[in-house]
Amino acid sequence: MKLLAGRRPDGSARSDTSRSRSPGADLGLLLLRLATGLIMAGHGAQKLFGLFGGPGLTGTGKAFADYGYHPGELFAGIAGASELLGGLGLAVGLFTPLAAAALIGVMINAMVLAAPHGLWVNEGGMELPLIIGAAALAIAAVGPGRLALDRPFRWRDGGLASAAFALGLGGLGAAIVTLV
Repeated sequence: MKLLAGRRPDGSARSDTSRSRSPGADLGLLLLRLATGLIMAGHGAQKLFGLFGGPGLTGTGKAFADYGYHPGELFAGIAGASELLGGLGLAVGLFTPLAAAALIGVMINAMVLAAPHGLWVNEGGMELPLIIGAAALAIAAVGPGRLALDRPFRWRDGGLASAAFALGLGGLGAAIVTLV
């Protein structure tokens, strides 16, 4: 009997692709989500609240104004909230495509600022925002895994629609911020 793609041997449709993942894959996704999400949440907390040695909203707002974002505090607040909430959402695997979109949007803006310096970070480049944005997009594409709060939702398995949503919404947000 010839097996059809996406079907079980008995011919019934396979409805949960995350169940076919190995426990190692779920642990790997959890590690990637936690590392990316918690680092970005901490980065947002630095911007918003001055935690972890960060400058807080006033200091970050001054830096944003120096980069040409006016009013600086408003854009610093948007970036900080996107990093904090997007990072926490990614870390726990909740509303994963939306959380990924928040991080992708901020990272696109960071890449635009860093682009004149090239790729490498020791020259002020965009390698770190590129990696963080790619990690967020990859998590949206493959789904958060079984060890996530998104488990009961249909986007738990990722896919092209989830990745396109995250990239499209993140890109739209970045474009709006850049144009304003």
